[in-house]
Amino acid sequence: MTLRDPHGPEPEGVSAFLAGVIGTVCFGAFGILGLGMLSFFTDVDIISVEGLTLWPGVAGMAVAIAVFACLLAPVLRRRLPPFGAVVLVALATALAHLAAVWLSAMVGGAGLAHAAAAASQIVVRGSSLVIVVAALIAGWIGVALRRSRSGTPRWPWERDEAE
Repeated sequence: MTLRDPHGPEPEGVSAFLAGVIGTVCFGAFGILGLGMLSFFTDVDIISVEGLTLWPGVAGMAVAIAVFACLLAPVLRRRLPPFGAVVLVALATALAHLAAVWLSAMVGGAGLAHAAAAASQIVVRGSSLVIVVAALIAGWIGVALRRSRSGTPRWPWERDEAE
């Protein structure tokens, strides 16, 4: 008589790397989609400061994606990552987005007043809220993938014959 589990070893879940990649891609997609929908439904540009190009917005989103990935990675490396850590990741991501827009506007030569106007528009018009919500959803997806104990999905022809 054996004590071996007939169904095989317990699955370990999704790797931290894969969960991080999926979470980061989801954040980028949700963030860009959310900002586009906000602009479309409110019929207002995300940043509409005279003399400011589109590059502060692009730089802000690129930095937000990078910060999200860098902050989510250590959370996902834990054996059972906590869902509560996603809140801190989301808030830090939104602050990094705001700071990157302000800094890139300053580096672009817009001046202090124009950079401050761009940053205030991001907060007042709801763009920061969109970034926070996108980061919360994407971070939750990454943590949920990591915490799940399901096996790797397989096609029927990939399964063992013994099953």
